[in-house]
Amino acid sequence: MSKKKEEQARQEALQQQITRIRLPRNNQCFGIIEQRLGGSRMRVRCLDGKTRICRIPGRLRRTLWVRERDIVIIEPWELSGDDKGDIVYKYTKSQVQFLKRKGYLKKIEEFEEF
Repeated sequence: MSKKKEEQARQEALQQQITRIRLPRNNQCFGIIEQRLGGSRMRVRCLDGKTRICRIPGRLRRTLWVRERDIVIIEPWELSGDDKGDIVYKYTKSQVQFLKRKGYLKKIEEFEEF
């Protein structure tokens, strides 16, 4: 088996083993990435009904790769109010399915129609 196939098999095995899923704390909330704006910025529609311009912080910039319609945890900035925020965590497909089954993402069907 080639190294690439071994790595893919290892990644699939890790995704299937869901041990503990990170949930939003304090003022964090779930969001769906609507559009990438360039650089590390993107427009995110949050499940609290607001649309924010969010960025990927420097510590995650090279390790966190996001696309449109990915489910993320965002943390709004304290200074700019509800206009801007940081992306803290991105969920995998299997984690999103688990969250939907448990009822954490009930509003997600409303937002997927855009």
